[in-house]
Formats: sequence, structure tokens, C-alpha cells
Amino acid sequence: MLVIQDAVNWLNSLVWGVPMLVLIALTGVFLMAGLALQPLRKIAHAFKLLLTPARLGEGDIAPFKALMTALSATVGTGNIAGVATAIFLGGPGALFYMWMIALIGMATKYAEAVCAVTYREVDSRGNHVGGPMYYIRNGVGERLPALGRILAPAFAIFAAIAAFGIGNTVQSNSVAQALETSFGAPPLATGLVIMAAVALVLIGGIRRIADVAGALVPVMIAAYVGGALVVLAINAAEIPAAFALIFRHAFEPASAAGGFAGATVAAAIRFGIARGVFSNEAGLGSAAIAHAAAKTDNAVRQGHIAMLGTFIDTIIVCTMTGLVIITTGVWTSGETGAALSSAGFDAAIPFGAEIVAVALSVFAFTTILGWSYYGERSVQYLLGERSILPYRVLWIIAVPVGANVDLGFIWLLADTLNALMAIPNLIGLIILGPMVFSLTRDYWAEHRRARAEESGSATTDGG
Repeated sequence: MLVIQDAVNWLNSLVWGVPMLVLIALTGVFLMAGLALQPLRKIAHAFKLLLTPARLGEGDIAPFKALMTALSATVGTGNIAGVATAIFLGGPGALFYMWMIALIGMATKYAEAVCAVTYREVDSRGNHVGGPMYYIRNGVGERLPALGRILAPAFAIFAAIAAFGIGNTVQSNSVAQALETSFGAPPLATGLVIMAAVALVLIGGIRRIADVAGALVPVMIAAYVGGALVVLAINAAEIPAAFALIFRHAFEPASAAGGFAGATVAAAIRFGIARGVFSNEAGLGSAAIAHAAAKTDNAVRQGHIAMLGTFIDTIIVCTMTGLVIITTGVWTSGETGAALSSAGFDAAIPFGAEIVAVALSVFAFTTILGWSYYGERSVQYLLGERSILPYRVLWIIAVPVGANVDLGFIWLLADTLNALMAIPNLIGLIILGPMVFSLTRDYWAEHRRARAEESGSATTDGG
């Protein structure tokens, strides 16, 4: 067992080392440049598409619910524990690099969704299925057949296995620990309750998951951000100093203070980027599986909606967590992970730790739902539709198991497999980038023509 753990440790340090972080960043830069900064320039347009009635096309779930499904899997422990860990290891400057990788990652998430809708398929049950394994097979495979045959199943294998770690057992374990610490709830009871709730949702498939996500995710994000804003209102005088710390230590080392051991700029960059990617999943390709099911008549429209997932996850939710930790001064306490986030809330408002425990529980529950869909679609790609039910049963059983065992090795394995998922996905996005750029130019050319016609029609009517 020690040999296996040492091997996974070595592989983890390799795949999450500087080359991987550079690959993720450069892919995002390549896509952002090819899109002429459109993901940043068109954020208002993306929110307009999200909040106005869509021109629904083929698909299984509404575009809004596709985004909520993706966010259900994305907004999780990374937004609470991941941000705190980044600050503990990299100092306040790590938050700056979380922002940077998120802004770049908006282009990556946009391209993933465009590819997912463009190359999706319909299975024998009439469900729309897609994601990296499909756009690698159907898109990359059309251009480079041998590469497509290798990378598509590789992604599906890594995703199907990684889902049990990062999307299941790690989440239930985090909930069990948080509820035991804050409320004294037995881990076994927590695991069984989550198992029952997950089972009830999964019976209905993607439509039930989307319905639950569509109802729960906006409320949970609004409640968590609202709680953070209360803390920031109480500590409003500290906000300018917090931003000064973030920007200063993004380019200068952070000295040791209290329980904080100090951090170099290299550490701020490394842990900011790594935890940012862990939180928003831009580059992993997972969210593309949810967006492939969207009812839409245009892949670019769904791409705009998809990129909001990265913006909401990191620029909004992670920023709230980071500012709470820094403005309350607990970042030098020596705590890390969810305990550090809890300390920040607890330092400012009554029952702050309990609020974080509840938020973590809801975030983790929805992550289990979202990742169950990702895992099912991956195993369906590999083994066919008959494999879905056995996979779903194993998924449900794994929930209470994860809540009651030590997951140190599982954390490590899941983190490693997440990186291995990213490699075929990033290669696919680089190859398919020109196609994404072309579709985007066509979309905006049509958009401009439509506006010109509307303007001309209004002028004629007015005359």
C-alpha cells in the first residue's frame, strides 16, 4: 500500500506541477486571444442571455438549469476550504492569482460548452449526451483520428473514477466532519441521510438533478454571499487594507506572522492557480457534460452562459470567502481549510462557524449530485447505457462510506485524476480552438445583422 501511495504522490506532484499549471494558463490565454477578449467584453450579454427567455432548441434541460447543474458540481468545498488553503499556503496574494486564472478560465469554460453542444449526440433513450469525450472523438477525431481514439476514452476513464473521489466520498466526508464539529452529529447518521437524499434525486436522472440544482443552487449561493457581505459590512474599514494585502503579496513575499509561516510569490502563484482551478474546474472539462444537455439552438449562446459559471464561482463566491478571512485577520491564525473559513465568520457574527458548516453541507450535497451525472455520462461512453444503473448504485453506496473513513489517500488520488482529466481536454480545446473562434465570429456577425435590421425596421416604421 505504501508503494502505491508513494507512486500516486509522485504522479500528483508531476501532474499538478508547474507544467500543468502553465498548460492550463496558456490554453486559457490562447482561447482568450483567439476570441479577442470576448468572454470579458461580453459578460453583460451573457447575463442577459441567462436572465431572458431562451430560444429553446434540441436538448433535455433549460440553459439556466444546465448552468445551475454545472454550478452544483462546481460550487463546493473548494469555495470554502480551497480558498482558505490557498491563503494559508500562498498568503493573501494567492487570491489575486485565483482571480487571474478565473478570468482566463472564462474563455476555457466558454470553449468547452461550445464544443460540447456542437459535437453532442442523442442516445437510444433520446437523451442528449456530450462533453470532452464526445468532442474529442467527433471533433479531434475528425482531424486526427488516432489522437481522438486515445484521448476520448482516456478522459472518460479518468472522469468516471475521479468522480467517486472529488465528487462523492470527499464531499460526504467534509460534511460529516463539519456537522460533527459544529453540531455533534454522528458521521454514520450524516452519511446515511445524505445517501437517502442523493438516491431520491438520482432516480429522476438529469431532469431531476437539474430541477433540484435550479431551485437550490441560486438560494445557497445568495445565502452564503449574503452572510459574507454581513461580515464585510461589519469589517468595512478593513476592506481597503485587505485589497492592499492581496495586491502587494501577489508580487512581494508575505512574511511570517502569528501562525502564518510566510509565503513566497511563487507559492502565491502556484497555490492560487491550483486552488482556483480546483474550485471553478475550468480546463477539467467536467462542466461541458452538463452544458451538452442544454436545450439551445446555438452552441455559442450556451458558451456565453457557461462562462458565467467560472465568474460566479471564483470572482464572486471565492472572493467573498477570501475577503472574510483577510478582513477578520484570521489568516495569520495558523488554521487552514474549512476551519480557517469558519474562524473568519465566527470572528464577526454569532454562530459563524455553524453557518459555514451548513453552507459546506449544502455545497457538498449539490456537488455529489452534479458529479454523479458526470460520472454516469463517462461510464455510459465507455460501457454503454446498461452501465448507468450499476454505476448509480455504487455511487449511492459510496456516500456513507466516504463519510466514515479516512480519505487522505482518496483526496490524493482524486486530485491526481482531476489533473489527468485536464490533459486530454486541454489538448482537445487547443485543436478545436479555431472552430470555436469561427462559430463565435459567425454568431456576432448574425447578431449585428439582426440589430441592424431591427434598427432599419424601426426607422421605417417611425417614418
